[in-house]
Amino acid sequence: MRFFKEPPTLGAMLPPRLSLRRAFVADHFHDLPGFVEARHGHNWELEATVNLEENQTESMYAEALDAWVRGLDYTLLNEQPRLKGRNPTAEALAQWLMEALEDRGFSSVEARIREKANYWAACHRKSA
Repeated sequence: MRFFKEPPTLGAMLPPRLSLRRAFVADHFHDLPGFVEARHGHNWELEATVNLEENQTESMYAEALDAWVRGLDYTLLNEQPRLKGRNPTAEALAQWLMEALEDRGFSSVEARIREKANYWAACHRKSA
Protein backbone atom coordinates (compact mmCIF):
# COMPACT_ATOMS: atom_id res chain seq x y z
CA MET A 1 0.00 0.00 0.00
CA ARG A 2 1.30 3.42 -0.92
CA PHE A 3 0.67 6.57 1.11
CA PHE A 4 0.81 10.08 -0.28
CA LYS A 5 1.82 13.14 1.69
CA GLU A 6 -0.52 15.14 -0.53
CA PRO A 7 -3.56 13.80 -2.34
CA PRO A 8 -2.89 13.08 -6.00
CA THR A 9 -4.17 15.70 -8.41
CA LEU A 10 -6.85 14.72 -10.82
CA GLY A 11 -6.07 17.40 -13.37
CA ALA A 12 -8.56 19.82 -14.79
CA MET A 13 -12.08 18.76 -13.92
CA LEU A 14 -15.13 19.55 -15.96
CA PRO A 15 -18.08 21.01 -14.06
CA PRO A 16 -20.40 18.34 -12.66
CA ARG A 17 -23.38 17.39 -14.78
CA LEU A 18 -26.72 17.07 -13.07
CA SER A 19 -29.88 15.55 -14.52
CA LEU A 20 -33.30 16.07 -12.98
CA ARG A 21 -36.79 14.97 -13.95
CA ARG A 22 -40.13 16.64 -13.50
CA ALA A 23 -43.68 15.73 -14.53
CA PHE A 24 -46.54 17.96 -15.63
CA VAL A 25 -50.00 17.68 -17.17
CA ALA A 26 -51.01 19.75 -20.16
CA ASP A 27 -53.37 19.70 -23.13
CA HIS A 28 -52.68 20.61 -26.73
CA PHE A 29 -54.18 20.28 -30.18
CA HIS A 30 -52.78 20.35 -33.67
CA ASP A 31 -54.40 22.54 -36.30
CA LEU A 32 -51.87 22.86 -39.08
CA PRO A 33 -52.14 21.92 -42.74
CA GLY A 34 -51.55 18.19 -42.93
CA PHE A 35 -51.52 17.73 -39.14
CA VAL A 36 -54.84 18.09 -37.36
CA GLU A 37 -55.74 16.52 -34.00
CA ALA A 38 -58.46 17.48 -31.54
CA ARG A 39 -57.59 18.80 -28.11
CA HIS A 40 -56.15 16.09 -25.91
CA GLY A 41 -53.93 15.87 -22.87
CA HIS A 42 -50.76 14.14 -21.79
CA ASN A 43 -48.88 13.38 -18.63
CA TRP A 44 -45.63 14.90 -19.84
CA GLU A 45 -42.23 14.26 -18.34
CA LEU A 46 -39.07 16.28 -18.71
CA GLU A 47 -35.48 15.34 -18.08
CA ALA A 48 -32.83 18.00 -18.35
CA THR A 49 -29.09 17.86 -17.87
CA VAL A 50 -26.93 20.89 -17.13
CA ASN A 51 -23.34 21.62 -16.20
CA LEU A 52 -23.32 23.07 -12.68
CA GLU A 53 -20.82 25.91 -12.47
CA GLU A 54 -19.10 26.96 -9.23
CA ASN A 55 -21.74 29.49 -8.25
CA GLN A 56 -24.69 27.19 -9.04
CA THR A 57 -26.36 24.67 -6.76
CA GLU A 58 -28.69 21.74 -7.24
CA SER A 59 -31.47 23.70 -5.48
CA MET A 60 -31.05 26.62 -7.91
CA TYR A 61 -31.35 24.19 -10.80
CA ALA A 62 -34.38 22.45 -9.25
CA GLU A 63 -36.10 25.82 -8.78
CA ALA A 64 -35.46 26.75 -12.42
CA LEU A 65 -37.10 23.50 -13.56
CA ASP A 66 -39.98 23.89 -11.10
CA ALA A 67 -40.64 27.46 -12.28
CA TRP A 68 -40.79 26.30 -15.91
CA VAL A 69 -43.18 23.46 -15.01
CA ARG A 70 -45.44 25.78 -12.95
CA GLY A 71 -45.95 27.88 -16.07
CA LEU A 72 -47.19 24.87 -18.05
CA ASP A 73 -48.86 22.54 -15.56
CA TYR A 74 -52.60 22.14 -16.26
CA THR A 75 -52.61 24.57 -19.17
CA LEU A 76 -53.47 24.43 -22.85
CA LEU A 77 -50.08 24.60 -24.54
CA ASN A 78 -51.52 26.27 -27.64
CA GLU A 79 -52.27 29.34 -25.46
CA GLN A 80 -48.68 29.74 -24.28
CA PRO A 81 -47.23 32.96 -25.76
CA ARG A 82 -43.89 31.18 -26.37
CA LEU A 83 -45.66 28.67 -28.63
CA LYS A 84 -47.79 31.21 -30.50
CA GLY A 85 -47.98 30.19 -34.15
CA ARG A 86 -46.04 26.98 -33.49
CA ASN A 87 -47.19 23.43 -33.34
CA PRO A 88 -46.98 22.55 -29.60
CA THR A 89 -44.96 19.36 -29.97
CA ALA A 90 -42.51 17.63 -27.66
CA GLU A 91 -39.74 18.96 -29.92
CA ALA A 92 -40.90 22.56 -29.44
CA LEU A 93 -41.14 22.05 -25.66
CA ALA A 94 -37.64 20.54 -25.47
CA GLN A 95 -36.20 23.56 -27.29
CA TRP A 96 -38.14 25.97 -25.07
CA LEU A 97 -36.96 24.20 -21.90
CA MET A 98 -33.33 24.28 -22.96
CA GLU A 99 -33.53 27.98 -23.84
CA ALA A 100 -35.30 28.74 -20.53
CA LEU A 101 -32.51 27.04 -18.57
CA GLU A 102 -29.88 28.94 -20.53
CA ASP A 103 -31.76 32.20 -19.84
CA ARG A 104 -31.43 31.38 -16.12
CA GLY A 105 -27.65 31.03 -16.54
CA PHE A 106 -27.32 27.26 -16.80
CA SER A 107 -25.10 25.63 -19.37
CA SER A 108 -27.59 23.15 -20.79
CA VAL A 109 -26.33 19.87 -22.07
CA GLU A 110 -29.67 18.40 -23.07
CA ALA A 111 -33.40 18.84 -22.54
CA ARG A 112 -35.76 15.93 -23.15
CA ILE A 113 -39.56 15.90 -23.13
CA ARG A 114 -41.66 12.75 -23.01
CA GLU A 115 -45.10 13.09 -24.54
CA LYS A 116 -46.04 9.40 -24.47
CA ALA A 117 -44.46 6.28 -23.00
CA ASN A 118 -42.61 5.57 -26.24
CA TYR A 119 -42.09 9.11 -27.56
CA TRP A 120 -39.30 11.43 -26.38
CA ALA A 121 -37.88 14.52 -28.05
CA ALA A 122 -34.45 15.87 -27.17
CA CYS A 123 -32.75 19.19 -27.79
CA HIS A 124 -29.08 20.03 -27.35
CA ARG A 125 -26.57 22.56 -28.64
CA LYS A 126 -24.31 21.62 -31.47
CA SER A 127 -20.77 20.99 -30.21
CA ALA A 128 -18.24 23.64 -31.18
